[in-house]
Amino acid sequence: MKLSDIGEFGLIERFAPLFKHLIPEGLEGIGDDCAIIPINAEESLVITTDLLVEDVHFLKEHILPRELGWKSLAVSLSDIASMGATPVGSFLSIALPENIPVAWTDEFFNGYHDLSSKESTPLLGGDTTKSPDKIVVNVTVVGKILNKYIKRRSGAKPGDLIAVTGYLGDSAAGLKLILLDMAKEGVSSALARSHHMPVPHIKEGKWLSSLAEVHAMMDVSDGISSDLDHIMKASNCHAEVWLEKLPVSDHLTKVSLENGWDIYSLATGGGEDYVLLLTIDKNMEQEIKNEFFKLFGKELYIIGEVKEGLPCVDWMLNDEKVDLCKGFNHFG
Repeated sequence: MKLSDIGEFGLIERFAPLFKHLIPEGLEGIGDDCAIIPINAEESLVITTDLLVEDVHFLKEHILPRELGWKSLAVSLSDIASMGATPVGSFLSIALPENIPVAWTDEFFNGYHDLSSKESTPLLGGDTTKSPDKIVVNVTVVGKILNKYIKRRSGAKPGDLIAVTGYLGDSAAGLKLILLDMAKEGVSSALARSHHMPVPHIKEGKWLSSLAEVHAMMDVSDGISSDLDHIMKASNCHAEVWLEKLPVSDHLTKVSLENGWDIYSLATGGGEDYVLLLTIDKNMEQEIKNEFFKLFGKELYIIGEVKEGLPCVDWMLNDEKVDLCKGFNHFG
């Protein structure tokens, strides 16, 4: 048996139980977007780490070093946002080939600093080392939150509505355009930027976490076709998603029509959108949507409903069940 036979999540399921008995009472480890470490009866630290490897997560010849610096921090800040926490600081470890120009590293750190400043998240430490040939970046971010506001994947309830905080599929389309060498200007360039410089929804996550009517939350990193599965398995619930309700941008619609791309596959399985995926009490739908728009100047999009049943997702298009490919899965 090879890793390609079990995939990323199969690998996690094999080793995670080995460490479960070592986790002290009150701490929470593998299974959510962040680990949770209590500070006291009222507050906890949340901690996440992400690894970016050249030619797997980014293509060096297609991304500016400043963009890579930004994205390296953004993907971890998005995990902090998904728990509803406030980032406290980050740690950066980076392996670089010795022939990398110093000007490249300057621009990388300028991009990392741009997002650090925007989200008031200081760089507190890390490590640097030489790599044989590829760039490898690892970022750890620590956040802080009141315990009563922590949102987990396991909180979804039958009857909840499923929502997202932004467009789906722009990043996936941007990557396709980059790989096809079509991300030159205009709409194509904007989509490529959404892939290279995602904006974590930290303020949105903090506000949503303060609502008792928000029950489960995570960020969209692997595509909702994978990420919603995680919520359903953790919550032991069934989900129905209405594809015609997925929020897609005019940019995505335009390039999909021009190139004959399946817009639903991009919106559900492409990943790296870094919006928030959540479930809410259906009785509070309008109040939450109205306040969300007032605070953030954009829609909270309702895309489906949580139901009783086996922990999986039904994809519906105009009331007809359809099949979709799964989201991104390392080794899968």
